[in-house]
Amino acid sequence: MANCHMHAAPLLDEAEPVAEEVATKTTLAPKSERMMCVDAMRGFDMFWIVGADDVVRALAANSHNRFMQALGMQFEHVDWAGCHFYDLIFPIFLFIIGLSMPFSFSKRLERGDSKAAIYKHVLIRVLVLVLLGTVIHGNVLSLNWHRFTASYSVLMVLALGYLVASVILLNLKLRGQIIATVALIVVYWALMDYVPVPGHVVGVYAPGKNLGDWLNNFVLRGAQGPWHNGWILQSLTNGATAMLGVLGGHLLRSRKTDKQKLLWMLALGVACLAIGWVWSGWFPIIKRRWTSTYVLWAAGWSYLGLAVFFWIVDVRRYRKWVIPFVVIGSNALVAYIVWGVFAKAFRLMADILVHGLQQYVGGWYDTIAWMVAMSILWLGLYCLYRTRTFIKI
Repeated sequence: MANCHMHAAPLLDEAEPVAEEVATKTTLAPKSERMMCVDAMRGFDMFWIVGADDVVRALAANSHNRFMQALGMQFEHVDWAGCHFYDLIFPIFLFIIGLSMPFSFSKRLERGDSKAAIYKHVLIRVLVLVLLGTVIHGNVLSLNWHRFTASYSVLMVLALGYLVASVILLNLKLRGQIIATVALIVVYWALMDYVPVPGHVVGVYAPGKNLGDWLNNFVLRGAQGPWHNGWILQSLTNGATAMLGVLGGHLLRSRKTDKQKLLWMLALGVACLAIGWVWSGWFPIIKRRWTSTYVLWAAGWSYLGLAVFFWIVDVRRYRKWVIPFVVIGSNALVAYIVWGVFAKAFRLMADILVHGLQQYVGGWYDTIAWMVAMSILWLGLYCLYRTRTFIKI
């Protein structure tokens, strides 16, 4: 996510690879070329977090149409096994972080950053993201120590995935990166499936009854919470999600033709979906434990989404329609944190502005109010975009 400049560079700027010099300088696309599809896809993903989800849920709550009710269900997290659209938002976000890494790594190589300096930069970012995550999800702002929780926040997911991917990208060439990504996925499954621990039944993935939960409780002495449990072992699959994005970034930067890139994205997307779906018969797709099948399922949709944005935005050059998403994606960290902390304030401002409509629109007022709240946030992001202010960590 983040420093104070953020073009198609990542949400999290990166570090320098010995990653085959970011996939070998002789095979790279021209350095001046900017992939607007990355900004657009990031903004589209964030769009559903910063208000659009509330709009859809409000629409569904006010409608008796079966389609709208089914759509509303897609904007609720599944309780455990399975996957709705809303469960794909954050893995896609982490995938995009990885996707951006080869671009920013190459810039760091060109300006001569040392490996030690890059590691320092990576660690600082990880710590800042974890701290920001506790502000949003850990009740820090209550100023009450008894209400504070070391919550496993979304930003912590991104930080851990980014950290693992950075280490791999800094130390392995492209073939090694591919092997490491596969290893992260397989090792997580093998540990969860075959390592016996007290209270854990092999092959059963119920909450509190799996290796990941046991490891967290053992290390953290019984700390509880739906996001807190399992995060130590999940660092493996968080890293795998980011690395699958890194491999997509290498593909974007390669000298393959646009048609070849598009076919590779489609092939990778279909392959990940197929493997994840078949494997889920033995190893369930569980977002709350970031299982290996969840990694593949989310990566499949990520690659297919990337193919769509790449073809429309950077191949066909239809760009005007994605500007609203680019505005959000260009300051994605700001958008997420501001909405996460001040969503109720934006809704209050919307109520002040349009409360008079309630007498005319009845049950549709909630939908309209959330749309106005989201629009207020977007206008603020647009001001940053127009002034070329891109805030990153």
